[in-house]
Amino acid sequence: MTKIPKITMNDGYTIPQFGFGIWEVPPAAAADAVESALRLGYPLIDGAYFYKNEEGLGEGLRRSGVAREDVFITTKVWNHEQGRDKARASVDRSLKLIGVEQLDLVLIHWPVPSQDLYVETWESFIEMREKGLVRSIGVSNFNAEHLDRVVAETGVTPALNQIEVNPELQQPELRATNADLGIVTQAWTPLGNGRSFGSEPIAAAARRTGKSPAQVTLRWHLQLGHAVISRSVNPGRQAENLDIFDFELTDAEMEAIKTLDFGARTGPDPSVFKLMG
Repeated sequence: MTKIPKITMNDGYTIPQFGFGIWEVPPAAAADAVESALRLGYPLIDGAYFYKNEEGLGEGLRRSGVAREDVFITTKVWNHEQGRDKARASVDRSLKLIGVEQLDLVLIHWPVPSQDLYVETWESFIEMREKGLVRSIGVSNFNAEHLDRVVAETGVTPALNQIEVNPELQQPELRATNADLGIVTQAWTPLGNGRSFGSEPIAAAARRTGKSPAQVTLRWHLQLGHAVISRSVNPGRQAENLDIFDFELTDAEMEAIKTLDFGARTGPDPSVFKLMG
């Protein structure tokens, strides 16, 4: 079974560098997808209550036969559930739906600056960590100004910031801010919906290594040093995505992929994303 590297977070705990996400996985398919991923060797499952499939996450975990302590489980608190009491209720519900006593990581899903609740939510996260409901706490889709504010007002730095990163949206400045603060960067939509697969830098690396464009792109993420969340309900594709630890991209290939950054998002801009759902 593939051994996945781990990254040490600023709270002393480690997180697997590569994991499986269940965003947009239909609730009816979630258990099978999670079970398959865990049996293949994925050590991390990234979920959220907003995905409406956390029960499937828990069922897949139990069916897989993999011990709870060998699986890193992440969930997130959605936008309309921010605030001290609502955030606590959201985490309590996720614990029940998944069927675990503690979550390895909980994230604020989006800062939603227009409602100005993310600092209060962060304070609730700190309290939940102290009570042992969660082991590590972090954020998702936070820009530099959001990070600076939570640190300044609470004195507690997020362990991780999950942001959109792919060849067409590399976010070097935000990744550098994370690094300066000791925050792990974790990439969502790491393949950018495949938009860069036909580009010459990725196609050339795929030809040289005999790997697929998706594998080349995932390997690029690993060599940047951040954590990555991949997704597929197809067991064959899950296995392919995991098969990225037996080759390396050259420095020249890494530099060539750097030229593909057009600042093109597949998701919303965190600075203007508003309350929804």
